[in-house]
Amino acid sequence: MQALQESAPEIFGTLGIVGMRGCEEMTDRINGYLTQTRHDSPGESGYKIRASCPRFGTGEAKGLIHQTVRGYDLYIICDMFNYGVTFNMYGQEVPMSPDDHFQDLKRIISAVEGRTRRVSVIMPMLYEGRQHRRSARESLDCALALQELVRMGVCNIITFDAHDSRVQNAIPLGGFDNIRSAYQMIKALVNTVPDIQIDPQHLMIISPDEGGMSRCIYYSSVLGLELGMFYKRRDYSIIVNGRNPIVRHEFLGEDPAGKDVIIVEDMIASGDSILDVASQVRARGAKRVFICASFGLFCEGLERIDRAYAEGKFTRIFTTNLIYRTPGLKSREWYTEVDMSKYIAYIIDTLNRDQSISTLLNPVQRINNLLKTHGFATHVQSEDAI
Repeated sequence: MQALQESAPEIFGTLGIVGMRGCEEMTDRINGYLTQTRHDSPGESGYKIRASCPRFGTGEAKGLIHQTVRGYDLYIICDMFNYGVTFNMYGQEVPMSPDDHFQDLKRIISAVEGRTRRVSVIMPMLYEGRQHRRSARESLDCALALQELVRMGVCNIITFDAHDSRVQNAIPLGGFDNIRSAYQMIKALVNTVPDIQIDPQHLMIISPDEGGMSRCIYYSSVLGLELGMFYKRRDYSIIVNGRNPIVRHEFLGEDPAGKDVIIVEDMIASGDSILDVASQVRARGAKRVFICASFGLFCEGLERIDRAYAEGKFTRIFTTNLIYRTPGLKSREWYTEVDMSKYIAYIIDTLNRDQSISTLLNPVQRINNLLKTHGFATHVQSEDAI
């Protein structure tokens, strides 16, 4: 990846970064990269802006900015799914829900009072991103949230591997960038599994459902691999835990027997679906199963994942550090964390200079360079070929 810009003759506004609660580690890393590579004299804390959301005993809160941000180009980093942070309400410690995080984000935007030159929100996993379309008499939470942020003056929303990026249609006049984590995932895979062979005879890509086909097509195109897909047969007569239960997964595609398999998914929630797919792939004769998911939620704990690993259903799980990871997850033998902080630093630096982030949005050339470095053949020479 190219180094950050050496000089900054025309910066739109003074760069400032606000890390919301639960994003302190990520914010520090981003700030470190920017402080080391930029040459525009940041403050004592680098580019970080101190902000907080103190709460009253009832659970109500307010947003505070602890220094001036007049004329700043402000980037607010928020993890809507960090349940590792808590607040006190009526004497009880309550974990913050996505709704609590979203309200705090709006409080900080409100505390800015419109004095900045522009405000951008970096929300790695999109708030209510799974409630992106209406299939019955139900709310459209993601669309409403995006519209509310734009009405509050947010000029750009940056997210990663959105469940369905078409939700940006809700804000046609607002900035919305959906960024792939493919390059970092592939880099982590080849560094962690040195004996992997990236060619159609030894490796294939599998999508766990029809909704994830677009991201899997991207992987298969840039790596030159065969593609398979499972589709979910659901029982639409009943609803369990807010969703129609999956009856079974049906497979379409080349035979994975004797090959390593990469299952690409945007998130692991309970883990039921991805483990069922991994089990079926192994039953079809796959050698090793690698699971690459942008967001590892693991809503129902890690025990079932541990059991599946012990039973040989998968070899390794890769997730990014874009959302909260428990200490227990980080210590698992089967887990590899994919660091995205340097990538975000590049994005912030480029946008702050009003330059195009096209090459960051579609990193085909960097993937090709990575494959060449590790001795693999490249298959796509330009972004236009995807």
